[in-house]
Amino acid sequence: MATPRSRATARPGRPVRGSSTGRPIMALLDLLGRRAALRVLWELRTERLTFRALVDAAGTNPSVLNARLAELRDAGVVTHDGDGYGLTPDGAALLQQLAPLHTWAEAWARRTAKGTG
Repeated sequence: MATPRSRATARPGRPVRGSSTGRPIMALLDLLGRRAALRVLWELRTERLTFRALVDAAGTNPSVLNARLAELRDAGVVTHDGDGYGLTPDGAALLQQLAPLHTWAEAWARRTAKGTG
């Protein structure tokens, strides 16, 4: 079984977990479903962070973070410069597209808490 470090960055057109065809949505879900990937994107939503600050903010270890950052950079959603890591325009657009899922999940949590979900 492949370890997270040896697994290639999910890309449309390549087989990914759950899809031998590598359909774009399946490639995206594979990428975002990897440990700490969504957390990294979330922590970068408002500001650039250094590696150390991102380790602390994301609550993960440096090895996992390094692997996720490499994948997210390769996918074109995270960038790095002298000020640290940040979202690319595509990364910011991805978070905007995920916002309705966040809204739905919050409503779902409220319904579940009331016992109606």
